[in-house]
Amino acid sequence: MQVDRGEQVLMSQEDLFNRIATLTGGRAAEELLCNTVTTGASNDIEQATQLARAMVTRFGMSKKYDMMGLEQVNNAYLGGNTTLNCSAETATEIDEEVLRLIKEAHQKARDLISKHIPVMHEAASYLIDKETITGEEFMRILRKYIPENPEKVS
Repeated sequence: MQVDRGEQVLMSQEDLFNRIATLTGGRAAEELLCNTVTTGASNDIEQATQLARAMVTRFGMSKKYDMMGLEQVNNAYLGGNTTLNCSAETATEIDEEVLRLIKEAHQKARDLISKHIPVMHEAASYLIDKETITGEEFMRILRKYIPENPEKVS
């Protein structure tokens, strides 16, 4: 669940990874609870891919490439096109590193959902009944199952 906690200028590697896990959560829920996948996750997949790529190429958050700048943002205020500053071979390796990050985050989402199926079912029932849910209402449901510090569910 994405909860806006105000403007954030700096994000840690863990925050970004968890954001990717959250973005893959809808697809993970489809896989685990519906035994299918739909087009519903397309925008989340796009965002997760962009974020993982930025972690690898621009933010220096890759084990393989460390703090090496591999991508340059052009016209940041006019669409933010990017240009890779590496060989074709390295570009292929970047794709592999991006895929690795996304797969790890997706697995984290699957593991979390698998551990908390009753929460998922109750939240889904609530949504069927009310159509929307606030962060506070969701946290109330979560506290029934995880009473100690539900903000740190892992």
